[in-house]
Amino acid sequence: MNIELKCFATLGRFAPENADAYELPDETTVADVLTALGIPEEEVKIIFINGVKKELHAPLADGDRLGLFPAVGGG
Repeated sequence: MNIELKCFATLGRFAPENADAYELPDETTVADVLTALGIPEEEVKIIFINGVKKELHAPLADGDRLGLFPAVGGG
């Protein structure tokens, strides 16, 4: 299956070149993607699949849009 992967802010350094059509095996979860890309789980604070907030072990399906966000600070 293929998904569209967006790694925002400081997570952008982990984004693969083929992020617009990132190929994954069937039954992959968000946690599996983090492992494959070398993203420490503690760096990801917000996960969206197709614009809906999800958890780390949410399954992915062909054509999904996965957005990964770090903690954002401000002042």
